[in-house]
Amino acid sequence: MNGEEQARRLFSGDCEFIAGAASLEALPDSPLPEIAFVGRSNVGKSSLINALLNRKTLARVSRTPGRTRQINLFRLRDALMLADLPGYGFARVSKAEAARWNELITGYLRTRRNLRRVMLLIDARRGVMESDEQVMALLDEAAMAYQAVLTKSDALKPPAGEHLRAAVAETLGAHPAALPDVLATSAETGAGIPILRQMLAQLSVG
Repeated sequence: MNGEEQARRLFSGDCEFIAGAASLEALPDSPLPEIAFVGRSNVGKSSLINALLNRKTLARVSRTPGRTRQINLFRLRDALMLADLPGYGFARVSKAEAARWNELITGYLRTRRNLRRVMLLIDARRGVMESDEQVMALLDEAAMAYQAVLTKSDALKPPAGEHLRAAVAETLGAHPAALPDVLATSAETGAGIPILRQMLAQLSVG
């Protein structure tokens, strides 16, 4: 089975919301390989997950930064688990709440046993920001491989999009845990979604 067919089967099959965990202790154990989606508040994590799964409302989408306040887990065909993590950065919440979210994200990235890859989502309209660099440093420290994924890439016209990808790739070059490729996606137009599905399918069971 080639990568395209494997991805088609995986993402056209059953998908189930498993749990929403506001603490590490509440996270259910799972034998499946897990992929985490992490990024700044309002970067478009939920929209991207919905696009990957051909759903409109499976992952909750909001225009309000910081709406995702827990780790949401989705299981695909008993082959892969997707984790939608709370956003970091400019969410309009109290400092205490922001600190709790950051502690949750940090603990998850450092201790989740079946975590195989992190998809670091970067808003194409803004590029790499200081908070993204902080998460990159954390992933480097944890020796956790991560893939940079540009979201909302439809907002950029050529050649701005290529210039941004080159700039992000240059930034990644200084981070040992980062994979070198930068994938541009758009949940609005579907750009990059098939390629991302194939990447994820390669990490699944079977």
